[in-house]
Amino acid sequence: MIHSKLKRFGLLVLFVSTSLFASVSYALPEINTWHTNNGIKVLYVNAPELPIIDIALNFDAGSVRDGDMPGLSSMMHALMDKGTGKLSADDVASKFEDVGAQFGVSVDLDRSSATLRSLSDKELFDNALDLYINVVTQPSFPKQDFAREKKRLLISLEDSDQRPGSIVSRTFFQALYQQHPYAQPSMGTKESVKNISLKNIKQFHAKHIGSSSAVLAIVGDVSRNQAEAIANKIDQALPEGEQLSKLTAVQPSLLQSKLIDFPSQQAHVRMGQIGIERGNPDYFNLYVGNHVLGGGGFTSRLIKEVRSNRGLSYSVYSYFLPYQQQGPFMLGLQTRVDQATEAIEVSQKVLAEFIEHGPTQEELTLSKQNIINGFPLRVDSNKDILGYLSLIGYYNLPLTYLNDFRKNIEQVTLDDVKQAFRKHMNLDSFVTVVVGSEQTAKEDA
Repeated sequence: MIHSKLKRFGLLVLFVSTSLFASVSYALPEINTWHTNNGIKVLYVNAPELPIIDIALNFDAGSVRDGDMPGLSSMMHALMDKGTGKLSADDVASKFEDVGAQFGVSVDLDRSSATLRSLSDKELFDNALDLYINVVTQPSFPKQDFAREKKRLLISLEDSDQRPGSIVSRTFFQALYQQHPYAQPSMGTKESVKNISLKNIKQFHAKHIGSSSAVLAIVGDVSRNQAEAIANKIDQALPEGEQLSKLTAVQPSLLQSKLIDFPSQQAHVRMGQIGIERGNPDYFNLYVGNHVLGGGGFTSRLIKEVRSNRGLSYSVYSYFLPYQQQGPFMLGLQTRVDQATEAIEVSQKVLAEFIEHGPTQEELTLSKQNIINGFPLRVDSNKDILGYLSLIGYYNLPLTYLNDFRKNIEQVTLDDVKQAFRKHMNLDSFVTVVVGSEQTAKEDA
């Protein structure tokens, strides 16, 4: 019965999605929100165009909560679907597959997320939701899967030590954030992962996977009443968890440079400083300004000066990455080792001039048009909307965030950009990390 339904629904999804791609006009979703009895914050969007329901449970369980065991959150979440009750990892995978559902997890610095995508047919969805709830709330963490995951993670960490891109990213965050938890790599280190025990995994789950910090996002072919029933079912099954302390404040970064010897003809460069937190009133001013500076692809100043005019790098970019606390501003590029010094100097000059003078009116107008015209592509799928709901709910952004996005971009002026960059950017606090051949770099200097 279930398999015949899956076949019919699969054909229906293919047909409807093809039709929608050609005919549905762009419209922003209406976001509804409420709290469950146990305090779960719910954000819901009705999207009946496809017979699909997407769910995301977000927790205050990012790598910032790893404590003195970096990699703990990542390992725990990777083990979440490896068994529940009497079901093994293979059983869980088979049961999700049998009802055409997909389970996923993700972990960043601030938060973690467990997602479910299912067809909206009642029988299929009910089976998928029950399994999803059991996997999230009652994982069994089998010993053999724990040992296998630890081995896999150690191999991944060993591999990352041979990749200059991974080295430069890890070193940049450590140099920028020093003693703050944001400095810790989310995958952990070989030393910390070796010390993680199965007891640590279970304790982390009990402490962090609970209603006290949960944000639930629901998008799809589901009515408000059905969404409330889904939220209540999750609410009844989810333990409270522990009340967590606030993160410590980020300290200003100090000017420093790090050169890491690596046998490569290419130097990987990462530059930046402490940036802004989510919800900062200057976010849109900095976002638009950075589109001109290094976030706008081939129209950005960094691309023009570093790549087009001098041929120093195929790709150069910059962006702000806000978190609960102040996230980083980052500029990245790859170049030949013998060109690293020049590429850094040119990038610093472009940054200094932009901080001092800001964009031209022509650059600002073009960037605002590009951002506004590209915005519909950022909310053109249920998964995109689910991601925004999770973001809005977790960081307590306005429910009108999506509706106000284009207006907020349109309102940015030249003075707004200049004042924001002068306020938040300071080259005297920049951290610069270069991963390349130290001897060649010295000869080039």
